[in-house]
Amino acid sequence: MKTHSIELQRIKAMTQSHGMLRARVDALVQPQPPRDDGEPSSVLAMSVDNARVLYLLLKQQLAEVDAKKGRSQR
Repeated sequence: MKTHSIELQRIKAMTQSHGMLRARVDALVQPQPPRDDGEPSSVLAMSVDNARVLYLLLKQQLAEVDAKKGRSQR
């Protein structure tokens, strides 16, 4: 598995369709050497401001997904 260090710099837009959320972002992506301290994994880093924006956009998109579900699926 390839591991990366991903620094989220800007969130441009977020949409959802067919059960997938898609985010357009500016990000700095660099390969990260695997560590010996456990499972290999990529790391996503972002500022608190970007985290708040991401939270609000996800909340909005999930509300739209829930609104499209029938009452029996909620």
